[in-house]
Amino acid sequence: MSGRARLALCAFAATLMSAGALLPLVKDKGWFAQAAFMLAVLVGVGALGRRVPLARTLTVAVQAAVGLLMLTVVFASEYAVAGLLPGPEVFQRFGELLNAGGEDVGRYAIPAPASDGIRLMLVGGVLVIGLAVDVLAVTFRSAAPAGLPLLALYSVAAGLSGGGASWLWFLLAAGGYLVLLLAEGRDRLSQWGRVFGGAPRAPGRTAAGLETGGAASAPVRTGRRIGVMALGIALVVPAALPSLDGGLLGGTGAGAGSGLGGGTISAVNPLVSLQDNLNQPEDREALRYKTNAESTENLYLRIMALDDFDGTSWRFSQRSVEDVPDRLPGPPGLGDGVSTTEIRTSISAASWYRQNYLPMPYPASEVDVEGRWRFEPNGRTLVGDRGETTQGAQYQVSSLLVEPTREQLAAAPRPAASLVREYTKVPEGLPGEVEATAREVTDGAANDYEKAVRLQDWFAVDGGFTYDTTVTSGTGVTAITRFLRDKQGFCVHFSFSMAAMARTLGIPARVAVGFTPGTPQSDGTMSVGLRDAHAWPELYFEGVGWTRFEPTPSRGSAPDYTIPEAPSGDASDPAQPEASTSSAPNSSPSASDSCPPQAARIGDCGTSAPAGALPPTDSGTSAGTIIGITLGVLALLLIPLLPLLWRTRVRARRLGSEGRTDADATARVLGAWREIVDTAWDHGIRPDDAQTPRRTAARIVRLGRLEGEAADGVHRLARAVEQVLYAPEPRPVTGLADDVRRVRVGLGEAAGHWTRQRALLLPRSSIRVMWALSERWAAVTERWGVRRQELGRRWAGRMAGRWAELIRRPSRQRG
Repeated sequence: MSGRARLALCAFAATLMSAGALLPLVKDKGWFAQAAFMLAVLVGVGALGRRVPLARTLTVAVQAAVGLLMLTVVFASEYAVAGLLPGPEVFQRFGELLNAGGEDVGRYAIPAPASDGIRLMLVGGVLVIGLAVDVLAVTFRSAAPAGLPLLALYSVAAGLSGGGASWLWFLLAAGGYLVLLLAEGRDRLSQWGRVFGGAPRAPGRTAAGLETGGAASAPVRTGRRIGVMALGIALVVPAALPSLDGGLLGGTGAGAGSGLGGGTISAVNPLVSLQDNLNQPEDREALRYKTNAESTENLYLRIMALDDFDGTSWRFSQRSVEDVPDRLPGPPGLGDGVSTTEIRTSISAASWYRQNYLPMPYPASEVDVEGRWRFEPNGRTLVGDRGETTQGAQYQVSSLLVEPTREQLAAAPRPAASLVREYTKVPEGLPGEVEATAREVTDGAANDYEKAVRLQDWFAVDGGFTYDTTVTSGTGVTAITRFLRDKQGFCVHFSFSMAAMARTLGIPARVAVGFTPGTPQSDGTMSVGLRDAHAWPELYFEGVGWTRFEPTPSRGSAPDYTIPEAPSGDASDPAQPEASTSSAPNSSPSASDSCPPQAARIGDCGTSAPAGALPPTDSGTSAGTIIGITLGVLALLLIPLLPLLWRTRVRARRLGSEGRTDADATARVLGAWREIVDTAWDHGIRPDDAQTPRRTAARIVRLGRLEGEAADGVHRLARAVEQVLYAPEPRPVTGLADDVRRVRVGLGEAAGHWTRQRALLLPRSSIRVMWALSERWAAVTERWGVRRQELGRRWAGRMAGRWAELIRRPSRQRG
């Protein structure tokens, strides 16, 4: 097998090994075999193009065209000309699939179903990365930069999985890159023939002959060092990326803008893959708190509110954030006549529980928490800034227990038109049966409060609904319609459906996500586990504000203001909620008497279900954000590598000049000589333009401790420079590139470890770029200075003429 074919095979393997990190993100693994086959075809086309041989750019163009044809056949054949050739409709279809894939990424938790949009993103992404690796490593023979797309592929996968990517995938991706580097080193060494080193350093190794023992050659060692550096970066980069999964049950979501005094937060549907978490066998403790409230029955820990219903799902609207004030402003809509009690709650989060939104009782009035947190006033939410999470957080919250009476809710005036307009929006595609059912259930209700209570009671008691975590999940209009028909679902279905129906009745509504109060412990604290995660509707009443309702049967507890007064003859004060039957804090959700014992034992009735999918994922999960993350990672990695890339490009240009004229021969020799001078400079030997070529060569040999073929190569190039500069007829010189490579190897072996690393990553000769820019800037400023002086003289002349006209007085005529 030829060296280039071996390199192409290694590039193919390295791409697949890095793409393996994407496997845990999707349930169906069939896409990987599809991507592997298409990538093999792409690599094979590149190998044929190089064998013909085609021009490099033409080879890349043919590979890209073949990749586009394969994607067209697989994902948009019905839109293509003759089922194969892509046209405008094909690209429109790709756009639709990518948009749908971006929405699916935000809707589902890991592992997500392999929808057409997600499959296109995965397969297309692997093809693009594979093409970039093949072009860099094989077509242009530069394996080191090929590690950047490989690193981006693994880093995006690791970041989307919340840093939970298996160490096995990391080792595979890292191993693939190292194999690619070593294959390139072997290919280059095989082209040189004999490997020349410096002075003899061990028995069996000659100064100017073939190395038969001792350490690995410099290019191989350099490849290994680049690999180690890339692996170190790969360990750090995923930590800076946002997470797709996790959220409420662990993992982070990049939900906050950075900076001070501004920014926005946005999130896609935070309730993804809720069903998987509802049925998990272990109820891990996420939070523990202690409060001075007399009863914790209504002490829900609220994370955020979803207020945008687009027909596909309920989402968190984009909102502006600000610094957390010492005292939070009063909750919207709360009037003075409503009874409130301020309580204090100390909360600690488990070390494994990390997400960007801070669970708090609603409405909070004061928060004492360490770290970078921002305040979103509309939803009264605290969101982490620049990666801040709840992991191991300990904080104190002062909040209000709002205790409205039934009369106050019933007499609530109509809210402001702007608020009604924003929070009663429903999608145009919402089936008419949703509103029709809402009006049928609330028929005869005198006001919005009675309508809300009837909706709650219909879902929880009268409507024949059953709590079931095995039904198909979903939050869009289709899921709501199916839920109303089948009457089976869990908290997501109940809360979203009630909120949607309330909106059709003109009642402002949104959906809150968080935790039910939890379970009391012997030490007086409350333990909140994954199964306490929950979703519930909030309806707005002017004078009271956003008010909690509980339509989910066997989950949480119905608020006192929604429970009818006792039918006894005693007149009970509606402003005073009935006392709890237990003096001890009891926050466990009230279980239905009809709950089967088997379901109670596994926690399906009394304990709340994990909105595990409630992961407050955010706008960072859209397709555009993923692409932005990838580009950001590439930019982050490219900036420190710019000197290395510049030197690589300059070296290739100097040693790759062609032509047979005398001018071409002179350019080749002078380019090779400049490369040797700059290589010596990179290794600490400053150039001296006052020296002749021979004296410069002697200086490089002496200071660089060169011997054997490396020293001879410097002297040969010095004589070639004198010959092309001073001979009447310059003669062509061969072996220039080989001499330059020998000198580079010799200088590297004679230098110390730090010098070699700096010569590779921060070459001193790259300062020539700054010199060139400085010269160009000086020329531009000089030309501008001359032009400015000329314009100044013209302007002064015009102004002098105008002033002369103004001060000139007309002569007086005597009559």
